[in-house]
Amino acid sequence: MISLSPVERRLIDVAADQPMLAQVERWAAINSGTRNLAGLAAMAGELADAFSALPGDLTLVDAPAVEAVTNDGAVHLLDHGQHLQLCVRPDAAVRILLTGHMDTVFPVDHPFQTLVHRPDGTINGPGVADMKSGLALMLAALTALEDCPLASRIGYDVLINSDEETGSLSSAPLIAQAAQGKIAALTYEPALPDGTLAGARGGTGNFSIVVRGRSAHAGRNPDDGRNALVAAADMAVMLTTARSPTLSVNPARIDGGGPNNVVPDLAILRVNFRPASLDEINRAKAHIDAVVAAVAQRHDVNITVHGGFNRPPKPIDPGAAKLFALVKAAGADLGLDIAWRATGGVCDGNNIAACGVPVVDTMGARGGAIHSSDEFLLVDSLAERAALSALTILRIAERGHL
Repeated sequence: MISLSPVERRLIDVAADQPMLAQVERWAAINSGTRNLAGLAAMAGELADAFSALPGDLTLVDAPAVEAVTNDGAVHLLDHGQHLQLCVRPDAAVRILLTGHMDTVFPVDHPFQTLVHRPDGTINGPGVADMKSGLALMLAALTALEDCPLASRIGYDVLINSDEETGSLSSAPLIAQAAQGKIAALTYEPALPDGTLAGARGGTGNFSIVVRGRSAHAGRNPDDGRNALVAAADMAVMLTTARSPTLSVNPARIDGGGPNNVVPDLAILRVNFRPASLDEINRAKAHIDAVVAAVAQRHDVNITVHGGFNRPPKPIDPGAAKLFALVKAAGADLGLDIAWRATGGVCDGNNIAACGVPVVDTMGARGGAIHSSDEFLLVDSLAERAALSALTILRIAERGHL
């Protein structure tokens, strides 16, 4: 370790001494898939108990329901798990935001439910990297900060939501509210196995496009029907013509159809857009409108578009560049070579950056194969990344700015 003061060395020792591995093992054993409300309630309770060791006001916030289009074309409200909020020293002159999520992509009936300790020093298990370990090391860093005499110089909000893996549609207003008045934010998505962080991110938009046609007998009078499935397929192909190096278009699924002898009168096209800029969002919106109008006229069907662009692109602006530089310098003093690169993935860092707050959103542990049954965590990165977070936060407190 290079250029560390006695206060900083003490901070790092305290962070490393926290029971992060035990917490990861306990929390990853709880299935907290986004739609598993019972599992999320259990996870929220665990996190509330753990984070209540910090000062400040901790609350579990009831989540508003979110509209979703089901396979019958109806719009229903989906309930979500509670979100955790912690506010510490709200009157401090310097305030930051730390965010994470308690949900995973693995539903309650998914076969991937157990943890395996591997001989190579990794743990394989659901959510071990994304992001039960990130929550544990976030808590370790804040615990170390509270042990430090400089803690009074900085205030912070912690927001741990229950719906990040499905787009944070329920928690987006909380994120925007929590970002207000903050000079920086840290989010605890996992770093890559080699420690590389995510830099600039593209945006995302998800749409469910409902096509309603007219049923008819497929043999006797097919021309009296209006095939919603064919219209949806035509629309999927037409939407992809907007693809460019800075806009990906992925028609992912068409729900609908029925017996072979019936012209289908209902289809729902699910499609994802990944824009690299706000200009591409505007271009995509115009393209969707044009395609919908053309397909509706060509196939004589009714089309309703649900969804939108819920996460704008996250560029590396001057404020973000300063925060990355601070993290890199802290890493260098810990003997870590911190690098970052652009990615097409999205997370709550996109939402935070849209509020004008500089954010580094991969402050979590090193790991990989997330969203799969091969997901793994490098155990030795827990103490390493907790030290990186603690030192970064302390130096923001010392400076009073980025």
